[in-house]
Amino acid sequence: MARDCSLHIHMDDKSGRLEDSVCVNGVSILRPLKGLDWNLFENLESTCRQRYPKFEILFSVAEEGDQALGVIDELKQKYPKVPIKVIIGDEKVGVNPKVNNLMRPYKQASYDILWVLDSNVIMEPGALARAVDALLSQRGDKPIGLVHHVPFAVTYDHMGLGNRVEEAFLNTNHARMYLAINTVAIESCVTGKSCMYRRSDLERVNASMQPAPPPLAPSEESTIGIGERDGYGMQAFGRFMAEDALIGQAVWHELGKRHDLSCDVAQNVLAKMSFMDYVWRRVRWIRVRKNMVLAATLAEPFTESIVVGLYGAWAVRHLTGGVPMWLTLLVHFSCWLAVDLDVYTSLAGNPVPRNAQMRFFQAWCIRELCALPIWVVAIFGNTIEWRGNLYGMMKNGEAKPLERRATRNVGGRNGVLYEAVPSAGP
Repeated sequence: MARDCSLHIHMDDKSGRLEDSVCVNGVSILRPLKGLDWNLFENLESTCRQRYPKFEILFSVAEEGDQALGVIDELKQKYPKVPIKVIIGDEKVGVNPKVNNLMRPYKQASYDILWVLDSNVIMEPGALARAVDALLSQRGDKPIGLVHHVPFAVTYDHMGLGNRVEEAFLNTNHARMYLAINTVAIESCVTGKSCMYRRSDLERVNASMQPAPPPLAPSEESTIGIGERDGYGMQAFGRFMAEDALIGQAVWHELGKRHDLSCDVAQNVLAKMSFMDYVWRRVRWIRVRKNMVLAATLAEPFTESIVVGLYGAWAVRHLTGGVPMWLTLLVHFSCWLAVDLDVYTSLAGNPVPRNAQMRFFQAWCIRELCALPIWVVAIFGNTIEWRGNLYGMMKNGEAKPLERRATRNVGGRNGVLYEAVPSAGP
């Protein structure tokens, strides 16, 4: 599962930085923020520490009083030579608050190559250079249109059960499937923790998943501002909850370009969450996927260890006429756990620490046992909650804002019961 992490453009062996004399492509790093995420200073600092000679950082917040602005001020004082822009105020182009927060930095970025990073992500100092190197390469006879990174959860000992189960999920099951799908590469599979693509490519797509027309002539481009072509570019993805996945699909299907999975991981620093926070987070994204790729979502239970183990054990007993199911299941789960631990080790660079092995094993077992019940709950609903707001999922992954109305036992979360009703707004 090891990946080639070599950099094909020349680096200064003494400093570890790319030589300034090399003709490199500039990169605009976009980091949309909202509030004080866990470990926020270190997350954002990792962007300032990139070993690359030509980049800028655009931090964006929707409101003037956002607490993240104080953290940005500290970064600017610590890294005065790093070109940092702060953009306050979003642009409403759809229901997705992340896309709304990205619109202004998307338009104001100085460079064509954009690297969009979530606020809870830490990247190694050489990740930017390696990602650019990958973006400028080809996959077979297809050019690379998007570079992304495997999310790898980072949590702390004092955090609760929800964090440990989320860590076990992201660093084993999710990572295994993510790596496998992107290795086979027969379809787009992208999460938006860390994505790099060209703005000029995004300006040509409109989320229709139909082949895009040829690029506009220079004379036509000069009459249309960046991000101003109606229904194209970043604004086209504001109506979706999973804008990252849809951008990946648009680059794949509309432009005919391919993706590359960089050798670096996106270290995803988890905020403190309860077990029920974990459950509802998984429900949310299963419901989003259900409205985007129904067939794949319906097949998900058949990729889970318990379902695979049960029908595998039954098949072995039926074919052999005597091997007990418990023995087959014991071998099956031992092998499954061994593979998941190997995935973890490959991404982390080291095994699960000895003092955390029992906690990790307990969280892994809980994740495996809860996967099917969570899927069942998710598959029979279309309402999701994201950052305190309620949305109704619709066809193709589009979403509609909903408002809450307190009621009796209709359904709820965290002890508060609600009924979703259509919003009066547009």
